[in-house]
Amino acid sequence: MSCTILYPLLLLLFSCACLSEVQQEEKGVLTESPLNEEESGAVLTSGEFQQRFLTGIYSELAELRSTVRSLKNRLEVTEEQIRKKEYKVAFAATLGPIGNLGPFNTEITLIYQDVFVNEGRAYNPTTGIFTAPVKGVYFFIITGHNRSSRSMGLRLFKNGQQMITIYNHALGDRYDTGSNSISLTLEEGDHVYVRLRENTWVFDNVNDHTSFVGHLLYSL
Repeated sequence: MSCTILYPLLLLLFSCACLSEVQQEEKGVLTESPLNEEESGAVLTSGEFQQRFLTGIYSELAELRSTVRSLKNRLEVTEEQIRKKEYKVAFAATLGPIGNLGPFNTEITLIYQDVFVNEGRAYNPTTGIFTAPVKGVYFFIITGHNRSSRSMGLRLFKNGQQMITIYNHALGDRYDTGSNSISLTLEEGDHVYVRLRENTWVFDNVNDHTSFVGHLLYSL
């Protein structure tokens, strides 16, 4: 039962019980044997008796209201914690056995098709785009491998804005690997993806050198 229903119900039951007790106490006082003149001066009138009892009721109601408010706050915190724990987001994918990719005369979004894990289904292996399912802090890692007879340039984007890069300059005929990582605060629906710069290339094979990895650190 929600607190919005629980509180009025408790208040009504408590008030009815207290008023019933007042009526019984008052009836008992009024039906007692007559007192002498000296004793009658110490007896409360009906109005005074009700006022004193109502004061007690108001005090108890204030305490009850405080208790219900505290329980409501604790319930809201618990519900929020449960909601946050529901989100499990982690993915890891590589380009797979494609050999050399590029160079192209325009920048392209890399599509990492070999998916090792995709908890939460936030990464799309068809488009190469990760979409944040919940507001939170996320951690991403990108790695790139290439034959250094040509340059390799990778850029990680958040909603069209560059966040981090990897760039290997042409240094002869050998293979090189580069990597970079970053933590990002994302809103629900934000997009994160990796792009291959124009006139550069990247390499991958069955050893899965070139990867895109990310996971939710905690929701906000």
